[in-house]
Amino acid sequence: MQPNKKRKIKLEMPKDPSGTYANMVMISHNKNEMFLDFIQTLPHDPRAKVQQRIVMTPMHAKLFMQALQENIGRFETQFGEIEVPKRPTSLADQLFGGVQSTGEEGDDEQPE
Repeated sequence: MQPNKKRKIKLEMPKDPSGTYANMVMISHNKNEMFLDFIQTLPHDPRAKVQQRIVMTPMHAKLFMQALQENIGRFETQFGEIEVPKRPTSLADQLFGGVQSTGEEGDDEQPE
């Protein structure tokens, strides 16, 4: 194989490609693979169903993330910024978010 020679891939698209709706994704990994479980949840229904599992190498997952970021940027340029709701505060933040340093030993801050 010659270096720097692009491989041409012929993409075959089904006549009627089916789409699967997902409004949540659960991501996990091991040393060699990234797992993306695309999930569908419905309002007022406590059940959630994994619609599709995609398995990628970490390198392909990173390339996918870069392509997704690039396309989200294009989308926002054309249609405006996508507003994402704030994440709920974690239990740790709720319990310890207000904890402040007491100025004990090892504290480098000096009073003004």
